[in-house]
Amino acid sequence: MLVLVAEIVIFSLLFHWLMLYEGREYSFFTGFYWTFTVMSTLGFGDITFTSDLGKIFSTVVLVSGIIFFLILLPFTFLQHFYIPWMEKQKKEMVPRSLPQTTTGHVLIAGTNPIALNLAESLARYDMQAFLLCGDMQVALQLMGRGLNAVLGEYDDKETYRRLQADRAAALVVMDSDIRSANIVFSAHEATPDLNIVAGVEKLEARDILRMAGCSHCFHFYSLLGEALARRVIHPSRRVSILGHFGRLVLAEAPVMRTPLAGKTLWQSRIREDAGVSVVGVWTRGVFSLPRPDTIFGNSTVLMVAGTAEEVNAFNRMLSTPVEETAAKQPPTIIIGGGRVGVAVARSLARRGINAIIVDRKKDIDCGEIPVVCGEASDLSFMERAGIRTTPSIIVTTHDDDANIYLTIYCRSLRPDAQIISRASLDKNVNGLHLAGADLVLSLASLISATVINLLSPNRVLMLNERLAVFRSKITDILAGKTLKTSGIRNNTHCSVLAVHCRDGSSCINPPADFELKRDDVIYLIGDNQAQQLYKSYYGIVMPDEPASAQWQAGIQLEKREQA
Repeated sequence: MLVLVAEIVIFSLLFHWLMLYEGREYSFFTGFYWTFTVMSTLGFGDITFTSDLGKIFSTVVLVSGIIFFLILLPFTFLQHFYIPWMEKQKKEMVPRSLPQTTTGHVLIAGTNPIALNLAESLARYDMQAFLLCGDMQVALQLMGRGLNAVLGEYDDKETYRRLQADRAAALVVMDSDIRSANIVFSAHEATPDLNIVAGVEKLEARDILRMAGCSHCFHFYSLLGEALARRVIHPSRRVSILGHFGRLVLAEAPVMRTPLAGKTLWQSRIREDAGVSVVGVWTRGVFSLPRPDTIFGNSTVLMVAGTAEEVNAFNRMLSTPVEETAAKQPPTIIIGGGRVGVAVARSLARRGINAIIVDRKKDIDCGEIPVVCGEASDLSFMERAGIRTTPSIIVTTHDDDANIYLTIYCRSLRPDAQIISRASLDKNVNGLHLAGADLVLSLASLISATVINLLSPNRVLMLNERLAVFRSKITDILAGKTLKTSGIRNNTHCSVLAVHCRDGSSCINPPADFELKRDDVIYLIGDNQAQQLYKSYYGIVMPDEPASAQWQAGIQLEKREQA
């Protein structure tokens, strides 16, 4: 700014000197007037030089004016006035506290992709979630994505008081083990009764976080490993239990290498022979409601519902007797010897399924499970592991790009094998299915399902990243109608699992002529879009009393992990 003032004074003095050189004389103010009009490029033309020297001087003044007035001055204004003002406005946009009326919300300490996926999943189920951020720019980016973000220090007790932690449904901690311990300790000290849920990277960290005040600790890599292992086809145990409440059991079963392959639902006679109902069909990650003419292919996974006795009957219908499977089966190949891969191998060993790990590292702590040390993309190493005879291949690396590559490679070698893959992020699930995976389990979805099932056991049972069981009271819109005339299936693409009547009785897999009565509780299964359609058509009214039996998915997961 001082340079600009000095230039204007100098140019004004030179203006008077050159005008005297040309034989003209002007007032002192006129010198400043001419300098301003030329430097600002207005150039009224009422005062001009006639000599070449004067014209050269005018050009110099004009160019310097362009540089200062049109470039440097706006930049100075932006740098010292506008940008600081905008930064102040942005800082005021990110809240540092929540209104005292806020209640039942979920606080998430962490901004990694898994934490963001959890926030989005909670929003889909109408649960208010706030991401706690320590960085202003990160908070602004999250708000730009439509997520709720609050600014505060993780280890500051006042942060949790400002965020109404005493009225929150839970604090979910998704950070490193060391930092998580500090977060849990600070939050528990500020709000002793706060329900704190945390994920740990190492098993030994669970005890430390519990001592710090954590209510529920999950080693999600072990949970993912067990979930992947449960999907491996076992000749004598084809059906995998997903969840249950009361007498109703939900299970899934792959069609590959069973008598159902190539048949339609009508030809399979599943309901007549076993008693279970096929409530959904998964085909390479796409969920659909079954029709009588739906053909079951090798990549099809059936979602069934029934009582425990009916599910066991369905398992006997698909499985080979134990005595016929006594002969040693070729080992299942596990690609990746990390935390998830080792958890898969140990879970398979508990189920009596042989496994072999393929990994570049030699020092893998997996007990007596054999390891082939080498690149999984090298055919010689894969042949040593038994790629030509293995019934199942599980891809467990933490890199989704590598998983897609390895899935394509394994599918080209073994078109007939069962391929199960891990996905770190939901966005890569479809890509892995297209690459040739029969089943894909997402770590982010597993965490979201575990947390949601734990926080709302009487509201929704989230089975995976797309599918959930929910319940609602029968209102006047459906009262007096049968399932066939209600239009639930056609309008919402939901399957009715059970109806809990006012007199305490329950009807599992109700027939089409079952009459719905006011205040009965209906249990349905569907994806998020199906739930929204049901809500728009009939409305979702939560029953006043607790569920007829506790929805135990989240609690069972924690107990299974601790065992």
